[in-house]
Amino acid sequence: MLVYTHARRGFTDAIRSMPANSVKPVTATEGLNFCNQLFAVERKLKKLDPKDRYEERLKQSKPILDAFLSWLQKQEQQVLPKSALGKAIAYCLNQWDKLIAFLEDGRLEIDNNRSERSIKSVVIGRKNWLFANTPQGARASAIIYSIVETAKANQLNPYYYLRYLFEQLPNMDLSDKNALDQMLPWSTTLPVTCIAFNQLTK
Repeated sequence: MLVYTHARRGFTDAIRSMPANSVKPVTATEGLNFCNQLFAVERKLKKLDPKDRYEERLKQSKPILDAFLSWLQKQEQQVLPKSALGKAIAYCLNQWDKLIAFLEDGRLEIDNNRSERSIKSVVIGRKNWLFANTPQGARASAIIYSIVETAKANQLNPYYYLRYLFEQLPNMDLSDKNALDQMLPWSTTLPVTCIAFNQLTK
């Protein structure tokens, strides 16, 4: 969800658009503070399991969001719609369903910065290889990248995880869903050799 990144940037741009000798842009700062409060809560809940994170978000984040929405609706009537602040407020109101989506499931992130970082290597690399040659090649590359980045997100060593898959999958019944589930990056039955070294030393 890039919406929070864009929402914060909108209020930041509104603050920066004020003349250097102007009074402090209080209203834009208030909007930015709502976003910062939500991210502060997320930092505190980072190590909780999804169920506890879901419950704590309802206790801590939802009241902030309720206040944020009331503030947005009030400010919408008071600012120029084509101003930087007006655009930031309109963006938040138009994207409100997406801004509150992370409340629905403790597994959801408040933003998708992790995903953005994970595809950075692809973005950099494509300047070198430029073309995938065939649609099948492009699909194969996408699958491999997805597996590697999902392995990283689950604290696995991609090399050893892929090697484990290549060793096990040829001997498995691929129609056995339960068996395949045990091979997924978040499976708790994966061998310890697949776990990233820095996780083993914690």
